Amino acid sequence: MNARNRTLAILLFLTGLVCQTFAQQALPPAATKKPTELKAHGEVRVDEYYWMNNRNDPAVIEWLNAENAYTAAMLEPTVGLQKKIAGELESRIPQDDQSVAWPDRGYLWYSRIRKGQQYNVHLRRPVGSDESAEVVVVDVNEIARGHAYCSLAGLSCCTNGQTVAWAVDTVGRRKYTIQFRDMESGAMLPDQIADVTGNIEWAEDNQTIFYTRQDPETLRSHQVYAHRLGTDPASDRLVYEETDVEFDVSIHGTRSRRYLVIDSTQTLSSESRVIDAFRPESEPVVFLPREKNHEYAIDHIGEKFYIRTNWEAPNFRVMETDRPAIDRSGWIETVPHQADVFLDGFELLDDWLVLSQHENGLPRIRYRKWDQSEFSSLDFGEPCYEASLTVTTRTAGNQLRYEFSSLRTPSSVFDYDMKTGGKSLLKQQEVLGGFDTANYVTERLWATAGDGTRVPVALLRHRDTPVDGTAPLLLYAYGSYGSSETDDFSATVLSLVDRGFMYAVAHIRGGQEMGRAWYEDGKLLKKTNTFTDFIDCARFLVAERYADPKRMYAMGGSAGGLLMGAVSNMAPELFHGIIAEVPFVDVITTMLDDSIPLTTSEYDEWGNPNEREYYDYMLSYSPYDNVRALNYPNLLVTTGLHDSQVQYWEPAKWVARLREKKTGNNLLLLHTNMDAGHGGASGREDRYREFALRAAFLLSLAGIEQ
Repeated sequence: MNARNRTLAILLFLTGLVCQTFAQQALPPAATKKPTELKAHGEVRVDEYYWMNNRNDPAVIEWLNAENAYTAAMLEPTVGLQKKIAGELESRIPQDDQSVAWPDRGYLWYSRIRKGQQYNVHLRRPVGSDESAEVVVVDVNEIARGHAYCSLAGLSCCTNGQTVAWAVDTVGRRKYTIQFRDMESGAMLPDQIADVTGNIEWAEDNQTIFYTRQDPETLRSHQVYAHRLGTDPASDRLVYEETDVEFDVSIHGTRSRRYLVIDSTQTLSSESRVIDAFRPESEPVVFLPREKNHEYAIDHIGEKFYIRTNWEAPNFRVMETDRPAIDRSGWIETVPHQADVFLDGFELLDDWLVLSQHENGLPRIRYRKWDQSEFSSLDFGEPCYEASLTVTTRTAGNQLRYEFSSLRTPSSVFDYDMKTGGKSLLKQQEVLGGFDTANYVTERLWATAGDGTRVPVALLRHRDTPVDGTAPLLLYAYGSYGSSETDDFSATVLSLVDRGFMYAVAHIRGGQEMGRAWYEDGKLLKKTNTFTDFIDCARFLVAERYADPKRMYAMGGSAGGLLMGAVSNMAPELFHGIIAEVPFVDVITTMLDDSIPLTTSEYDEWGNPNEREYYDYMLSYSPYDNVRALNYPNLLVTTGLHDSQVQYWEPAKWVARLREKKTGNNLLLLHTNMDAGHGGASGREDRYREFALRAAFLLSLAGIEQ
């Protein structure tokens, strides 16, 4: 740290002490209500903050507002830096931008955003026309007027293109309202369907739309309804209801558009039902009855169904059949199982089969003609990256559309000709302010976990940043639900990297980038592998002189926030600061309460604590239950009042207990977005400010002035 930065750090510390003296007075007392005794397996746990489980209690709102005031006071010395970073993000990201257009139902569909706008305007124009023929489908800025939050989902049109539907949530709790527009007249239709999930799908009769509803208490998506335009939504037909509380339902159309598919899914099992899209009144037919430990998903093109299945194939394979059946006797293998390659999904085209896979921790896209046996692969030319198939409705021709980015390469959309091998760049995310990919270095490293497992780590740094242990480093990870972590580009991360930070992504167990076993080894009674992998990655970075614990930071959100909580208990000495975003930290209490959204559907992820073995294991790592007298790292914890995935009271309770028990003078800050849910702010300028707060927190701790 140079003399200038050392002076700044001292000033920030002294200012922080003064702020803490005054701000602490605004905080509620350690406990304002009587502790609650929670009983399980004949034991009693005392939860002194259980009373926070009521967002309608004025005392709860007072508590959260007081914590927000305290956070603002403690970060007051960084306000100038926050404004600078927010302005930097605004200047780096084009304020006028437009998406790549995709063809559907005879129209080109795309979105545009202008300077001063928080949200996209969605547009369309006839295929073959220019922008003078474009028509506004929906202006989200208009819908958002008067609301602090706005999320649009399910935007789609019927076959003849005349009627468009979308769903809107203006609270952040994933409760949407479906709205319709007649594109010929431009008028909104009177049909409005409230309290739905946002998952909608049109039948092929131009009159019927299917949608899903959630349980009003748990928010579990459990019902599929059909609505006919012009009728009263109160009379909508219930098509299917999922009665097993561990399953969620959704609906989608097949590539052929001949069928609608109702999927019932939980962690280890799935079941699909098909409906003739041209006869929406017909009853759904079970494709294959559900079985424990069998996951499958279906699509259709030509005269066949194709199935991604883990039947006798842990990493999944592709099968085909010409009809639903009560068993698998008619299934024929199309793509065999591979022990070292995980099959994420597939895309069906008239002449081509395209696979999305993960091999050796990296995404792969492979393709072949239906009448061939060998697959070809796209070459992405970087050591670590993200590549995925993008939205397309075309099935004819040889074109494949995909999106590519890396830690140093902005998001790029390509059309790839599978016949010739040629590719066309349709759009690359523009980064203003003199950005040059050549100024950045990416590396792929391998850390070794305590049990000998090799864990991939992707790293980004500025080419001028030395690898000698002096640079601050931010380590990020998720590691749950089989979600494979991505090494994609972030214009916001540049604000740290350009100031001397390194940024690393740890691909720890709990995802599936190294295959299904990578997930199995990071869940249930092996969940702590996720935490120890992260710790071992951090120690590896220290040993290789990429980082120093005095200037190393960690960040994760949701289940990744659980990771942050566990790591702060297990290895607080490794990190100078931690950001835990919407963290799932009260594991036992949440998983014992089946009225909370997501609980019952996640027993196969975390375990059912009603069973003693899982209770004891979860209790051993649950961050809230393991808070003790430790000198914790500096902590910034974020949440949203309307979060339906990780309820706000989990991070709020965790911070309250940490305040009571922690030692030392490190910062402990809670920031609650009182107008949003799990994903934080919805408007782009609001998102700039949210990131700027996080970045300023890290930079100030690292002693970086600007």
